[in-house]
Amino acid sequence: MDYFKKHSWLHFVKIIMLFVAANTNSQIKKTTLPDSLFSTYYHQRASHFRTLPITKDDIVFLGNSISDGAEWSELFADNRVKNRGISGDISAGVLNRIDEIITRKPAKVFLLIGVNDLSRSTATDSIFKNITKIASYLKQESPSTKLYVQSILPVNDVYKKFGSHTSKGEQIRQLNANLKKNAVAYHYTYIDLHTSFCDANGKLIKEFTNDGLHLKGDGYLLWKHLVYPYVFDLESKPSLLPKPQQLKWNAGAFPLSVATTILVDNPVLVKDALVLKNAMEQKGLNVKLAYKVLDAANCIQLRLGNVAAPQNQSEAYHLETATDKIVLTANTSQGIFNGIQTLLQLMRDNVFVDASEITDWPAFAWRGFMVDVGRNYQSVKLLKQQIDVMAGYKLNIFHFHPTEDIAWRLQSKLYPQLTDPEYMLRDKGEYYTESDLKELIKYCKDRYITLVPEIDMPGHSGAFKRAMGVDMQSDAGLEIIKNIIKEFCTTYDVPYLHLGADEVKITNQKFLPEVIALTESLGKKVIGWEPGGNFSDGVIRQLWMEGATKVSKNKNIKYLDSRHLYLNHMDPLESVVTIFNRQICNLTEGNENALGGIVCVWNDRAVANEEDVMIMNPVYPGMLTFAERSWQGGGNAGWTATIGQPETERAKAFMEFENRLLDQKQHYFKAMPFNYVRQANLVWDIYGPFDNKGDLTKAFAPEKAKFNASKEKPMYKVTGGTLVMRHWWAPQISGVIEEPKENTTWYAQTQIWSDEDKQQEFWIGFNNLSRSMNTDSPNAGTWNNLKSLVWVNNGLVSPPLWKHPNQKGNLEIPLIDEGYEFREPTKIALKKGWNTVKVKLPVGSFKGINWQNPVKWLFTFVEVSE
Repeated sequence: MDYFKKHSWLHFVKIIMLFVAANTNSQIKKTTLPDSLFSTYYHQRASHFRTLPITKDDIVFLGNSISDGAEWSELFADNRVKNRGISGDISAGVLNRIDEIITRKPAKVFLLIGVNDLSRSTATDSIFKNITKIASYLKQESPSTKLYVQSILPVNDVYKKFGSHTSKGEQIRQLNANLKKNAVAYHYTYIDLHTSFCDANGKLIKEFTNDGLHLKGDGYLLWKHLVYPYVFDLESKPSLLPKPQQLKWNAGAFPLSVATTILVDNPVLVKDALVLKNAMEQKGLNVKLAYKVLDAANCIQLRLGNVAAPQNQSEAYHLETATDKIVLTANTSQGIFNGIQTLLQLMRDNVFVDASEITDWPAFAWRGFMVDVGRNYQSVKLLKQQIDVMAGYKLNIFHFHPTEDIAWRLQSKLYPQLTDPEYMLRDKGEYYTESDLKELIKYCKDRYITLVPEIDMPGHSGAFKRAMGVDMQSDAGLEIIKNIIKEFCTTYDVPYLHLGADEVKITNQKFLPEVIALTESLGKKVIGWEPGGNFSDGVIRQLWMEGATKVSKNKNIKYLDSRHLYLNHMDPLESVVTIFNRQICNLTEGNENALGGIVCVWNDRAVANEEDVMIMNPVYPGMLTFAERSWQGGGNAGWTATIGQPETERAKAFMEFENRLLDQKQHYFKAMPFNYVRQANLVWDIYGPFDNKGDLTKAFAPEKAKFNASKEKPMYKVTGGTLVMRHWWAPQISGVIEEPKENTTWYAQTQIWSDEDKQQEFWIGFNNLSRSMNTDSPNAGTWNNLKSLVWVNNGLVSPPLWKHPNQKGNLEIPLIDEGYEFREPTKIALKKGWNTVKVKLPVGSFKGINWQNPVKWLFTFVEVSE
């Protein structure tokens, strides 16, 4: 590490003193040191750094040889992570070359510097002042860059090398304490590496080094583990989702680098062990399977045992991760599979598993996701992607809806005309062959998911009528349907058949009783929508309207909850709030009758391509939130679209969940649509009501220059990025305003901080169009038909230039930019400091021009940051 010329050392010390003695005026001026003070290696590296391309969102590791020695981009599998370490560097050397870092405006800088200063007997106070000057200068010149000052690592004299460094253990502790103490004052985040690298005597763990100062490979793995959450903006511990019923974090971690064996005690678990093995290999971790080992240490053990759980014991598991072993125990192989999903989330950085003890089980037996492929075809590949996500979050019911008025997409060898393109209205010729469906059934089974197919009857049967030339409820139609059911039940190995039977006038009273009896005689259990047809008590009911709660009073009926769980009707931000707060089946946990629930995607409107269903609906945010609620149980009574007032227990619980949800997005959904951003940190003051007497353009005090928000008491203080003032399905679903009235105007105001003058992207919207209605597109030059407005720093924000303005609703015309989540975000110029956002929210009548155009009195304003 010694690169300074001996004859210039005294001169160099004097210059360092100039650094630390520099004035502390608000504008920091950086002194540049003479080139002659630095080694050829320093200049080689520094000049190389200056010639490299300037890239966006860099994450820079800055320091001396300890940083220099890592292959950071490979270690983190991220090309944004850059190495700016120079062997031999000291704090003044970093300050001398900091402009190269600043020019790049990196997202983050991880600084570790100082041990070389100490080796030259530089006082800890002087080193501290240099480091804080680096922090202050970086903050001044690149305000949005996050600085992480890492503690100096411990040293160890066991190898009798680098004596001038390894003798400075006490000074290292003193400097680290000072850096930790002053983190807030100097606007950096302090990261304690020192503690985890220390042995019982406070020295660098000798296995991590071969000279007492520098790190070997395992040392860099530990370093990665410690800074991983800071690099990727994650919670300090893995954000497990769904959250286990019982979770205790313990001290220490299991190093995956030593895990060479997955040990299974029962041949039935080999299939699940292979799931874990393959997943680990995808992470770059090579392991083998074994039935017996001489020493179970450093193994991952999967075993059947007795795991006590208050309900759903077949899915329960116990997972213990210690520093020398991982043991997963479950009552069944399905429980093992569930535990593996948790274990894989614990392996988030691919190097260590934090020590913990988990006992877990689901609150509800049925935790489902439904996709409508009758209206809009989805490829088997896209369906498998969704099934994989379901499995990763312990959902276990895949509700598959392939028959509709639009098209019949399920092959029948008896009646091949059903899938003839001429009888399809969209995606003509696209359907699922017998082999496709068998493949999907097996794909689900391999992941402990039950595929529940739905052949909708006698409603939603327009395609059937076109193809067969008869009404389904006619005698001829009933005979055909019976043949289809026989063919289906003898062809496919599924335990359930969903018959739909909703949204239709029953003209043939014998239709449903006869098809139900036939289906049950063929060994399948029947499911139907409620409200729906004339079902027997043995039919499992899937609730889709609030009025359907009557079935919960009948102890002979089993039921599922899908009420207000249609993602196609939900604003993305609202969907997560609403589902998180739900009580499935109005209960905190399931029972013999209340089986659970299914969250649904009914994209009635045509889409331009299959991915648009995923982009225009909050599929994955909604799915994960439902996975949390249906596994965890709990929730709040009633239906709400609000997070609640800030600092309430409900708001805190939502924020804790949102942190975990966004960790999952960051970690596992980079290549998939996940239309959700942070909103729990956004607090609004709501002023009103003001009587507009039907004039939606009328201005009131909050939009006038003399209005002083700090002196006015808001009617409400609420949290969120989407605020529903009054839900279009009120009073079943509550919004912000407790007793909303027609012909009123309200205002919402908040403050947004910016570290510097910049252009920032925002989601802004005032009428999230359902993907299942013939809703009219917005008029040109407006945000919505309620004359809503938004200002930032008193500057009016212009609405989008709609691609289809004034267009009357039409299910066959795909949406293109009507939703904030699938159009380009709005760019707004923010000033350094606090920025004031004000939103005007007038409303006239709560009654829309027709049922296709409900009055959605809401707004979205939230920062989009990746």
